[in-house]
Amino acid sequence: MSQHRIIIEPGRENNNYWRDIRKYRGLFYFLAWRDVLVRYKQTVIGVAWSVMRPLLTIVVFTFVFHNLGNFSAGESIPYAIMVCAGMLPWQFFSGAFSEAANSLVANSNLLTKVYFPRLIVPASTVIVSLIDFFISLVILGGLCVYYQFVPDWRIVFLPLFLMLAIVTAMGAGLFIAALNVKYRDFRYIIPFIVQFGLYISPVGFSSELIFGNESVPQYLKVIYALNPMVGVIDGFRWSILGDGTVLHWMEFGASCGISVLLLFTGVWYFRRMEKSFADVI
Repeated sequence: MSQHRIIIEPGRENNNYWRDIRKYRGLFYFLAWRDVLVRYKQTVIGVAWSVMRPLLTIVVFTFVFHNLGNFSAGESIPYAIMVCAGMLPWQFFSGAFSEAANSLVANSNLLTKVYFPRLIVPASTVIVSLIDFFISLVILGGLCVYYQFVPDWRIVFLPLFLMLAIVTAMGAGLFIAALNVKYRDFRYIIPFIVQFGLYISPVGFSSELIFGNESVPQYLKVIYALNPMVGVIDGFRWSILGDGTVLHWMEFGASCGISVLLLFTGVWYFRRMEKSFADVI
């Protein structure tokens, strides 16, 4: 009769954590696919909501900022395309951040029953928002056809800025997800963060109104540049609009640095609190 020995080594879990994520990739795919199936279940128009939501927001922003506020995107750029180039990454971020931040509480039964790297849960929710993003690209294509606008060679850099959006959403989502397990008040704070972020991010306006305006104090420009979504949205517009937009590289670098710092901080805090999730949740 064969004998089995269990060897317990201190720190072994931490050493094998990232290897375990690869080992449990099947669970990652299952959670992502489950969220995709449940997302628009029992809805009348189904995945068309991925197009309707950003489209209606673009219409409202165009009417308010362009028609009433006299905001402009420049002579060669249709204002609706400029708003769309900012709305698509914001829609992705807000959806991915909200879903990731609430993912642990929503899957509390799973967390208390079996071991697996908890990082898989919020990471899998980003896939759903990513699918919505690719579906929403139909809006951008339709606007380009309608206005007869053709992006230039910079469009090849769009996947890099999408990766930056993923980094930003994951970093913020992991940090808030860990806090949300212990402090359930964050489920009320998350919608406020998303709503507030929409107004301080360059979705309905161009960052040139801030960086290129000499009447804006320098310290406000610095604070504005520290918003990680400024770099994401400005990068999207630079790659889609080409010469029609200006990318301020110093401010863009600062915003990207905050995104990367947010990711490392989110992963560090998530890993620090992870062992207590099953007991607290």
